[in-house]
Amino acid sequence: MNRRLLAIDWMRGLVMVLMTLDHASIAFNGGRVALDSAYPIDPFTGAGWVPGSALPPLQFATRWVTHLCAPTFLFLSGTSLALSLEKRRGEAMSERELDRHLLVRGAVVLGCEGVLSLLAGGTSAMLQVLYAIGVSLWCMVPLRRLDARALVAAGLAWFAVGEWITTAVAPPGSVAAPLARLLVAPAAAPPLVVVYPLAGWLAMMMLGWGFGRALLAAGAARDARGVARRFAPRCAAAGVAALALFALVRGLDGYGNMGLHRDDGSLAQWLHVSKYPPALAYAALELGLMAVALGGFLALEARLRAGAAFASPRNPLRVYGETALFFYMLHFVGLMVVAVALTGNVGQRGLGSAYAATAAALVALYPLCTAWRRYKRAHPRGFAQYV
Repeated sequence: MNRRLLAIDWMRGLVMVLMTLDHASIAFNGGRVALDSAYPIDPFTGAGWVPGSALPPLQFATRWVTHLCAPTFLFLSGTSLALSLEKRRGEAMSERELDRHLLVRGAVVLGCEGVLSLLAGGTSAMLQVLYAIGVSLWCMVPLRRLDARALVAAGLAWFAVGEWITTAVAPPGSVAAPLARLLVAPAAAPPLVVVYPLAGWLAMMMLGWGFGRALLAAGAARDARGVARRFAPRCAAAGVAALALFALVRGLDGYGNMGLHRDDGSLAQWLHVSKYPPALAYAALELGLMAVALGGFLALEARLRAGAAFASPRNPLRVYGETALFFYMLHFVGLMVVAVALTGNVGQRGLGSAYAATAAALVALYPLCTAWRRYKRAHPRGFAQYV
């Protein structure tokens, strides 16, 4: 590839900023609202969402904007995987070497999840987004050999029938068996707390893989800027279609909401969709928003001249987007450590403290991420390639 598609890094960087806000809210915000599930997912109480509960506007909005993070990260992981493996194949790496790269990368991501689980203390294994990403990477070892259109069809099919399968295995409100927790229905039931069961998130990575293969077929390896120009309107159109599907599913308020139904017709109730596991309404809303935003970034990339400030390697979105796992580990651990050091525990202050901590974390991590990116580029075949 003559250069990276900058829009992908910008988009990933944006969700890292939003993710920081969500984790700063965990660390500092005692009024956080985050039970986005009809299943028992709270690691402390084992509770799920109780219909009729209040959704304070500022607290809900702060949580809701961060819903974009996980779907975008899984989708773009699939996209980047398609692009990077093709680049490695062009460097004469064998299929076995590509498989080994995927297996090691997935193991590193899972190892990071294990580190966070240990640091959280307690006696339960907590499997969150890094679990979903790591195992999805392992699944892509065989799946990448299938036709990309088949993977896209399978990913879309999961969101069409996934609720039927999930609720048959574990109805909303129930505690799923351990295997079901790992695959389809979340549950906070020690010693295995699973918030991100695999199936729905793997489906998003498969959709991203299909998008990456489409970019390659359009010539992204030769003309990234031209491909950005052609795909900008396609992404925007796909996003609008997905948002229309969301409006239909949420409006009917039946199948496709994974048991998390609207209490009334207010905007907050329309937007309060099931993330755990990702319902059809949630996937359509968040992937739709991502596609519209990505279309905007692609259009911007196609228009920017070389040397434009936004295209600069120093652009914070680009820096965070190119060092996502490194950023994730440092910001999460750092926020929790600082919260405990300042307040004695997590969740002891308010929303203002969460926003202040977000800004402080982004500023503090920028030079560290810049240095890590420089190190990765200097050691493209070292361990840093996996982080």
